[in-house]
Amino acid sequence: MIGRTAFHWGCVVFAFGGFLPAVAAESPVPNVLWIIAEDFSADLGCYGVAEARTPNIDALAAKGVRFTKAFTMAPVCSASRSAFMTGMYQTTIGAHNHRSHRDDGYRLPEGVRVLPHWVRDAGYHTANIVHLTDDRSERFYRGTGKTDWNFNIEGKAFDSDRWSDLKSSQPFYAQINFSETHRGAAWNAADQHIDQPADPAKVEVPPYYPDHPLVREDWAQYLNAAMALDKKVGFVLKRLEHDGLADNTIVLFFGDHGQAMPRGKQWCYDSGLRIPLIVHVPPNLKLPESKQIGAAGSTDDRLVEAIDFAATTLGLMNVTIPKSMQGRDLFSREEQERWRDAAFGARDRCDETVFHIRTVRTSRYRYIRNFDHKKPFLLFNRYKETSYPTIPLMRSLAAQGKLDEVQARLTSPEPRPEEELYDLDADPHEIHNLAASPEHATVLEDLRSRLDRWMEETNDQGRTPEAVTFVRKWEANAEGSSGAKMQKVMAQYPGAYPLDRRFLTETWLEN
Repeated sequence: MIGRTAFHWGCVVFAFGGFLPAVAAESPVPNVLWIIAEDFSADLGCYGVAEARTPNIDALAAKGVRFTKAFTMAPVCSASRSAFMTGMYQTTIGAHNHRSHRDDGYRLPEGVRVLPHWVRDAGYHTANIVHLTDDRSERFYRGTGKTDWNFNIEGKAFDSDRWSDLKSSQPFYAQINFSETHRGAAWNAADQHIDQPADPAKVEVPPYYPDHPLVREDWAQYLNAAMALDKKVGFVLKRLEHDGLADNTIVLFFGDHGQAMPRGKQWCYDSGLRIPLIVHVPPNLKLPESKQIGAAGSTDDRLVEAIDFAATTLGLMNVTIPKSMQGRDLFSREEQERWRDAAFGARDRCDETVFHIRTVRTSRYRYIRNFDHKKPFLLFNRYKETSYPTIPLMRSLAAQGKLDEVQARLTSPEPRPEEELYDLDADPHEIHNLAASPEHATVLEDLRSRLDRWMEETNDQGRTPEAVTFVRKWEANAEGSSGAKMQKVMAQYPGAYPLDRRFLTETWLEN
């Protein structure tokens, strides 16, 4: 089953004609708060990561429901956020290319709206919190206010950016975005805000990285960022209590996509698409009989797509879910009886780097189709080359012949495989490609068919390439914004970067 039904694009206008959702008068009207972590995989204490000391998020999981197989629809922020804020696949609504449609006036297709517009029509105050305190000089306890959508909308999405407005503006839908786990200033300063930083010697380094001090230090800083994030989440939960909002506020905590690491962000593996998802519904809230929510401290192993968050939020508010919304209500008894058995994902252009990749994930297997399979695994991208220290290190070690076979694949100039198939039960790091295995031929064919059907039924817009002129603009922008940084990286790792530009995007645009 795909989405809530097999989706055909022509149904959108019909389904929404003259339609506005409404809250049933006899139902409770809870507040809903989304806490969103940028570039964050499920690297928390409650997900089994020992060096991540995250007591506040762990406590939220202990009194809520923790989902073990939640996935975003894209491994990069703008495409992912465009999907989960509309409850629609980014590939269906034309929002799949990273940071596209910013200045061309592109609008969402008729009948598709961002979640804040739906809930405002139902009487909700909407907020994208920046100011968590009334102290405007406070720099740590604040949100980013990030939206990062690949479309323009009519009017404003949010009524407020201040926490202090929430108590007097109930019921509310609010979101808070935290950037600690996104590489940058907050990431770099994370260890300054926690009591016990992660020990590089104790972190678990994935086998596709070399066991090198720089890699361990970088991974430890990522976990430090997770712990700084946890401190902020704790502050938010305490504010809910202090302001008398906790008993009537449902909290969803999740990441916008996977970790900002090589083979994570911008890649279609679990490390790029799997995210934490924790939902806490206060026990005193009496939801409709049509809802079924797990007990406090329970885990849920269903395959969750991030487009479900919008539908679930509307369902928890007892607001009618638009019939053409592709996301599904996690807690609807009716939906639970026919829950999906596969989750889908897509990666398209990210900055100046063009890849066209689609994937389907079942409980056990992941299938990936690389439409640009003649390109190398790690096509040159200035953002990653200058922000991820592991990448230039691995390029340097590869040039010296110091990587093993698995590690060497990352920087190899050899083409990607056209298809990839992984058994997550036996191979959680997705390093043993089974696409050519005769024993897995039936699984491969099944997942091929599922992916083909999904692309067709959801009207995947990525099947039409983006204009080359637009891609070239991104290449020029990257050269201007990161050129000096790239020169420093090349000086630090002599021999790691070939001069024939064989990793650059523009080399492939003409092939």
